[in-house]
Amino acid sequence: MTQPPPPPNQPPQQPGFGPPQDPSQQQPAQSSQQQQQQPPSAPAGGPDLNKAPEPGYGYPQAPQPSAPPAAPQGPGYGYPQQPPAAGYGYPGQAQPGPYGQPQQPGAYGQPQQPGAYGQPGYGQPGYGYPQPATMPMQPQPGGGGKKFNSQIAIIVSAVVAIALIVGGGVWYASSSGKDDDSKNTAGGDGKNKTNGGGGGENGSGSGSSGAQEKAPADTGSKVLFQVPAPKTPKDVTSISTAGSWLTDTVYAKSGIAEVVGYDRAKGTKKWTIDLPGPVCEGSGRTTEDNKTAIIFKPDMPTKGDPQSCTQVAVIDLETGKEVWTKTAQSGTMPISFNNVTVSGGTVAAGSTSGGAAWDVATGKQLWAPKTSDSCYDSGYAGGAKLVAVRKCGEYEARQLHIQNIDPKTGKVITEYKMDEGIEYAAVVSTDPLVVAADVGDSAGDGSGISDFFSVDNKTGKLRTRISAPGEDFAARCDAIYKIEKCSGLAVGNDRLYIATEEHDGSGESYGQTNEIVAFDLATGKQTGQRADAGDDYEIYPLRMDGNNVLAYKRPPYDKGGQIVSIDGGTFKQTTLMENPATENVRDVEARMSPDYAEILFSKGGLYMSSVYASDFSAGTDRKEYLVIAFGTS
Repeated sequence: MTQPPPPPNQPPQQPGFGPPQDPSQQQPAQSSQQQQQQPPSAPAGGPDLNKAPEPGYGYPQAPQPSAPPAAPQGPGYGYPQQPPAAGYGYPGQAQPGPYGQPQQPGAYGQPQQPGAYGQPGYGQPGYGYPQPATMPMQPQPGGGGKKFNSQIAIIVSAVVAIALIVGGGVWYASSSGKDDDSKNTAGGDGKNKTNGGGGGENGSGSGSSGAQEKAPADTGSKVLFQVPAPKTPKDVTSISTAGSWLTDTVYAKSGIAEVVGYDRAKGTKKWTIDLPGPVCEGSGRTTEDNKTAIIFKPDMPTKGDPQSCTQVAVIDLETGKEVWTKTAQSGTMPISFNNVTVSGGTVAAGSTSGGAAWDVATGKQLWAPKTSDSCYDSGYAGGAKLVAVRKCGEYEARQLHIQNIDPKTGKVITEYKMDEGIEYAAVVSTDPLVVAADVGDSAGDGSGISDFFSVDNKTGKLRTRISAPGEDFAARCDAIYKIEKCSGLAVGNDRLYIATEEHDGSGESYGQTNEIVAFDLATGKQTGQRADAGDDYEIYPLRMDGNNVLAYKRPPYDKGGQIVSIDGGTFKQTTLMENPATENVRDVEARMSPDYAEILFSKGGLYMSSVYASDFSAGTDRKEYLVIAFGTS
């Protein structure tokens, strides 16, 4: 049998928002003395970690194109790159759209959003308004290189944007889970769970206690199955395929107007949930009994009617059933949602028109926006806690309220008010509470991060601020729409684990490499722990496993990728999986960049999936894949 040829090009993502509340009841801002710590120096050739922090938090941000004044604005894996560039890991820059609005790769000017932690989709921010977003540039096989020059990135992104705008039209071609490459072989957690991949927040203390992922006798993996990418019609350039989930028996993946459950070992279809329109966004959180939430459009988009992301549904990942579907209104207008999350038996979905929430089990609405509100929730983050990012004030005089809220009522439990002028913030972890922001648009790399803020969940007071210059660190967040969508980091053991930027390797190697370093969330200082990727590899945190950090190592051109477990105390690395080094398999894996692809790992299974299907390979003999799955014996 033949081996799977190279796969597709894949774009970005975007976040959402929170519960309404009476502004008069909001707590006063907490005073905070921000600390700017000096981390230990990096190895030769690495980033300068002794560099002074970037401009202080509270810096006003450069103006950004926004939707019509009616909708408070606020995408990713990289989005409108004017002010705070949020990029759920996307290398692209802002793309000009009609009427000066930056557009996301999507048919008819409708933004799409990419995922697990990054699940992209078709999500639209304001009701009926085009949204900012960016198409990531094509990743190249065989490890990564230095970042593209920003001017080149802008030019490439603009060309892609024009192609996407001209494209128009959305069509769906179903894909098969048949394994056509069997010869390619190299030899949870409370009432709410973090999906198999994502920057989970858990673990306490140090060492490997609580870790569930163990090294097999043979770490060499084989291709379990692959799913061909949906075919786009001639008039369509890119189609969102946002969302993927793992249970003990099922790997589920969003299609254009469906969610399909595959046997996680064989790739055979177990169930299909048909939807009337495209999936816009999927939560990276699941309940203890494997239910999750998605946002989708009520019909397929057309040139005359692009449709909005008004439908919120809970689906059962074990049975493949749609539990319920709901909508909400802001005044008399239906809300087009941007993000959705799950926490404490509640589904919360947000938008630039405000947020709404429902009971997971019954679908009963718990809250919706109030027309009298002078502030609005710009996003929600779930898991152990439910956190809302609430926006108050006018542009350039904005103040963000980071609120720990009751998932049943939306009542504010504690609140931290960020300095005025910070337009966007992403929630990296809800417990402990860690927020990322691009202060003064100083990151300069489209990552959406210049600083991290560690906040005490019990008091709402700032514990410490961590400066993370974009030129030194490789984490990315989409703080504009998909508040929870971050990559290249994980939180646990009261520490922030973050990937450094790529830099030249040591010795005679001409390749790039990087590290994972740790910051103490109480002091803001580096702990001195560092996990090296090794020459020609690049390492990215995926999530916590008990007190250990699970990470993906992107390989050089002649090797397969690896999954490693990093001991939370000693930082010793244990290899859990190494993928086949055959050329065709490497080509497929190389296009699943950890910056924006959805990467889930659990129990010896690694599932890598595209967040978009595109026609960029049209006219070539290259076969594109929506999913490639690896497993050890």
